[in-house]
Amino acid sequence: MDGYGVPTRVDGGAAELAVLWVGLPAAGAGAGALLARFAGWIAELPWAPVQQLFEVVDRLPDPQAGIGGLAVGALGGLVLGAMGAADRLVVTVDVERVRLRRGGAERDVERRATWAVFVDGKDLVLLGGDDEELARERSDLSAGRLSDAFRGRGWPWTDGDPHRDAYRRWVPGLPGLPSGADALLRARQRALDREKGGEVRELRVELARLGVVVRDDGKRQYWRLTRSAIPGPDPATSGEREVDER
Repeated sequence: MDGYGVPTRVDGGAAELAVLWVGLPAAGAGAGALLARFAGWIAELPWAPVQQLFEVVDRLPDPQAGIGGLAVGALGGLVLGAMGAADRLVVTVDVERVRLRRGGAERDVERRATWAVFVDGKDLVLLGGDDEELARERSDLSAGRLSDAFRGRGWPWTDGDPHRDAYRRWVPGLPGLPSGADALLRARQRALDREKGGEVRELRVELARLGVVVRDDGKRQYWRLTRSAIPGPDPATSGEREVDER
């Protein structure tokens, strides 16, 4: 095991960077060259998109058309690679905090505020003492590597969501939600259906302020309440939750 003083970094590594910056441009270049080669045939297909563009490419002399298709495809691959690089999640874990970096944005989560860490599907999730989500970040990082990194620094890693059975499928008008939460879930469902990722994330934050934790299964929403949001006498607060300080 690494020394506790040395943070552990988990990311996609050199292989992921090679795919983003070499593999995608190369694949794009190959696809562009093929499209240029068969531009005339594609232009005759009644269902093909941008038929006029393929007609223009088909009228170009062979060397120029092939080179142009290759260059445009490579450029498209570079754009996709840049988008993928900006969306990479880098997780750096030490004994006191974890740093989550995606593109130019980063945030720290303190160990002392964290009650549980786990992977939910492709999401890395950290829960606080009120069972609220301190962070939920989607990535393709290996669950095994994440587990080793957190366990190796004494974090409370769990093999799965400890509250998975508490979630309920959301349907409009379902009782039990705090005031205003149903309207937010309706708006979030519309954003999910329209694949508006930014709005989906913003509404998750708004729901968290009401004590509602949301997880998605495709375009279906499931919800549960934090401990302090559960109706009843003297709800437990985050300060009352025992946090393992190993």
